Amino acid sequence: MTVFDDREAAYETGFVHEAELEFMAQASRNKHVAFWAAALMGQTAEQAVRYAKDIIRTDLEAPGHEVVVTKLKADLGDLATEEKIREKMAEFLAEARERARTGQLGTML
Repeated sequence: MTVFDDREAAYETGFVHEAELEFMAQASRNKHVAFWAAALMGQTAEQAVRYAKDIIRTDLEAPGHEVVVTKLKADLGDLATEEKIREKMAEFLAEARERARTGQLGTML
C-alpha cells in the first residue's frame, strides 16, 4: 500500500467510527427523551422501558428526529409543548455526544 492508500483507509475508518458514534448518540437521545416523556405520562419503570424501545424503533423505521418529535407530541398531548420536546431532545443529544466522545456511552436498553 502507498502512503495515500494508508491515509484513505484511515480516513474511511475514522468516518465509519464517527458515524457509529453519532448513531449511538441519537439512539441514546431517544432513550433518554422517552424516559423523560414516560415520567411525564406517569408510566411505571417497566412501561417506560417498553416506551423507550418503541421510540427507538420509530426512529429506526423512519429515520430523522422529526418522526420522534411527532410521536412524542402525539403521545404527550398537553403535557409538553413541541418546543419543550425539541429542547429536551437537543439537551439529551448533546449529553450523549459528550459521553460518546469520552467513551462513556454505555448500552442502549
